[in-house]
Amino acid sequence: MIKISRKILSTLEEAAKKASRNAYTPYSSFPVGAALLAEDGEIYVGCNVENASFGLTNCAERSVMFTAVADGRGRGDFSAMLIYTPGETCHAPCGACRQVLNEFFEPEAYIYSSCDSGEVVAWTMDELLPDSFELSPRPKDS
Repeated sequence: MIKISRKILSTLEEAAKKASRNAYTPYSSFPVGAALLAEDGEIYVGCNVENASFGLTNCAERSVMFTAVADGRGRGDFSAMLIYTPGETCHAPCGACRQVLNEFFEPEAYIYSSCDSGEVVAWTMDELLPDSFELSPRPKDS
């Protein structure tokens, strides 16, 4: 997997920032947006949605992945993801998100993070979740 071009990266960043404006964050006031690039160039977006029962909060990364899966996408269909977090520091996905992303991204796929400072950080999936485990998916019924 090759890092994506600056032009595509800018498009993903713009989409993720726009998605963050839809975030529901009454408890943290930390609106996160994510843009997911499919292999065919289609871009999906998602944002974080908080809940008074904090364990039921859904991060932007999982929101966008679940949206893409609901649209018929699956394992190996994605090229990259960019996460936008507000503030001056880029943030990596949480542990739950890393495990979900690992289900759908190849180890060498890039996950990017951007923030208001203009910095962009990149990790491969393998760097975010080294020595990951996975189960073999069950065969689909014919």
